[in-house]
Amino acid sequence: MCEEQGTPSVHERPGAQRTAPPRSCKPADARQAVERAVAELCRTMHTPCDADALGDALLVASELTTNAILHGGGVTDFRVDVADSNVSVSVCDRSDRQPVARNAADLRRRQSIGGHGWPIVCRLARDVRVLALPAGGKCITAVVPFG
Repeated sequence: MCEEQGTPSVHERPGAQRTAPPRSCKPADARQAVERAVAELCRTMHTPCDADALGDALLVASELTTNAILHGGGVTDFRVDVADSNVSVSVCDRSDRQPVARNAADLRRRQSIGGHGWPIVCRLARDVRVLALPAGGKCITAVVPFG
């Protein structure tokens, strides 16, 4: 868990791990957690890690965490699960608002700053689910193919 002790966990699957250290919910922490989980899987399977797939999973973790901080009132829970050739990244936040993609350009066709994270997540993930939490907020889980 990140900022709140006692936040209900959405996922109680075998192998799912809460990997972000307490009080630390920065994108860099999410990337490190994904990297550790994938490296552990590769070590136990005695197989080289797919660098491109790892890069995709790192980018998804970073974007979900950034969006939770910027638009969701902060990260309340973070999990990473590596199984069945997939990396599953779950980020929970305080907001009930569903994520939306913004236009990347304004009416004059000038590029805008921001608004690229959600489309990136949707493009790289095999499956994306947004789950409303009973106590308020939401949890977004993105499943990124690995290998």
